[in-house]
Amino acid sequence: MLFRTPDLDTIDRRVLDEIETMRHDLRHFVRPTVRWTKMLRRNFTARAIAGSNTIEGYAASVDDVEALMAGEEPLETGDETRREVDGYQRAMTYIQSLSDAGEEFRYDLGLINSLHFMIQEHHPEKRPGRLRKGPVYITSPDDPTVFDYTGPHEDLVPGLMKELIDWLNEGDLDAPVPVRASMAHLNLVKIHPWADGNGRTSRSLSTLVFSREDLMPPQFSSIEEWLGRAQNTYRYYDVLKEVGGEVWSPERDAGPWIKFALRAHHMQAQQAKRQVDIANRAWIQLGEESAKEGLDERMLYALLPAFWGARVRRTLYQQDAELSQQQAVRDLREMVRLEWLEPQGQARGRFYLAGNRMKPVLQAVRRSTKPPVDPYREGS
Repeated sequence: MLFRTPDLDTIDRRVLDEIETMRHDLRHFVRPTVRWTKMLRRNFTARAIAGSNTIEGYAASVDDVEALMAGEEPLETGDETRREVDGYQRAMTYIQSLSDAGEEFRYDLGLINSLHFMIQEHHPEKRPGRLRKGPVYITSPDDPTVFDYTGPHEDLVPGLMKELIDWLNEGDLDAPVPVRASMAHLNLVKIHPWADGNGRTSRSLSTLVFSREDLMPPQFSSIEEWLGRAQNTYRYYDVLKEVGGEVWSPERDAGPWIKFALRAHHMQAQQAKRQVDIANRAWIQLGEESAKEGLDERMLYALLPAFWGARVRRTLYQQDAELSQQQAVRDLREMVRLEWLEPQGQARGRFYLAGNRMKPVLQAVRRSTKPPVDPYREGS
């Protein structure tokens, strides 16, 4: 027996309709033909990877994750966190490749174990990619001697995983995609089938379900950035404890979890829509203003990331604009000379931030942005 997909109330359905409307609007702007989409997709993937690992106590900046994704050395992230990020990046890359695998795609234990192996490969003592052979516990964040949750007995795990896989392939196919993705997340994290890495693998499965069944690019399907923020992480653990109980209890009501997850999808969709809108307007305005000073349009591949607060590194700019090293260096020097960028650090640690010349564009584009709205708040 698994946790059952709960019935939705009127507010849940309104929230789902609003999520779908926002994602429909996003599809129009994130077509591969839009030139700045490549950078934004990488940035969103990096935010998801950073968020999911932060939940588990492995904090890495979005800038360092982007650098790792591009094969570059991070500026601040230590070796231990880097290994965690590398593993999760491999899993996310695999998920993104499966989003358009076609009708031949099927969920199976090998697939889910493979995601876990990618995430936990660097912990061989924890049997990555293999179901646990003993008990598993989640300790209280306030007192590590107290168990908040005890997973089902290891003898039950293979049967529960088979039931989950059957459900992924055939169960509740008429349920809205965010609901199915969230129920996959809940059931896998409560089965807790591995010795470690259950949370990240459950979140990655949720992203896979969402990206498989929705027309949205997979980079925009994850709620992990939102979950990785401190106050949201606390609530995430609280609602899993509230719904799941202290032991495996699939007869409990999953309704509070679904409301939490729909709120997360709605808030993340708002943020994605806002960032895409800002990027679109910034690309246009930066292009117009920088052209007045004779800058080539290719330099927008450095100016746009700086605009949204990223650390611009020569290697990433060179890759994005498809330039030689010498041309990239000359371009960056020119943007610094004209104060569009401001250099920081030395040698291999050098990066660039938005310069004084960009401030008027920042103010003009961001002036019209609005804060996100909680869809479950009364009056929203």
